[in-house]
Amino acid sequence: MADMQAVADAVIAGNREAVSTLVQEALASGVSAADIINDGLIVGMSVIGAQFKINEVYVPEVLIAARAMHAGMDIVKPLLAAAGIEARGKVLIGTVKGDLHDIGKNLVSMMLEGGGYEVIDLDVDVAPEVFAEKVKEHRPHVVALSALLTTTMPSMKDTIAALESAGVRAGTKVIIGGAPVTQEFADEIGADGYAPDAASAVDITNELVKQ
Repeated sequence: MADMQAVADAVIAGNREAVSTLVQEALASGVSAADIINDGLIVGMSVIGAQFKINEVYVPEVLIAARAMHAGMDIVKPLLAAAGIEARGKVLIGTVKGDLHDIGKNLVSMMLEGGGYEVIDLDVDVAPEVFAEKVKEHRPHVVALSALLTTTMPSMKDTIAALESAGVRAGTKVIIGGAPVTQEFADEIGADGYAPDAASAVDITNELVKQ
């Protein structure tokens, strides 16, 4: 039987080549794509996420681990689709209008993918109406809004209002995050969750999707 802990360890170490090799060996020995993701790739990213939360690792290490995880995902994703296995949920993410910062958003996207979610990334400077339009199109479980500037935080409120106007707010959970964002602000604008860091974004998404 292939060693899924070795896959997780290779993700934690950020070793892309090892992840690719181990995933291919696991598939060849009969391990399912879903088991490789759940027992190997996700386990590795969960460890990195937990370490990131307590400052044992920093953004560069998370990015390197995420890149290694993607090396494995690229191999198994087509097999999941062929087997009709669905992701844990769907998340629509973007940096709000007026804000061009993407490192935090990219980090959250990678962590969510590492957590088994399908992520639709709208990039940066996304207008409220575009969020509403894309929610109608993709029907995500969760919409994640990022802002790194105090001046662009009001766009988060405008985006939630746009989802309400478009009639798609009721079925969609909204989480927000970014350096100046707080739980108080999330409560004030009617968001369903606030994530102080990328690992917390996955935890909160898990809770909201369960609901």
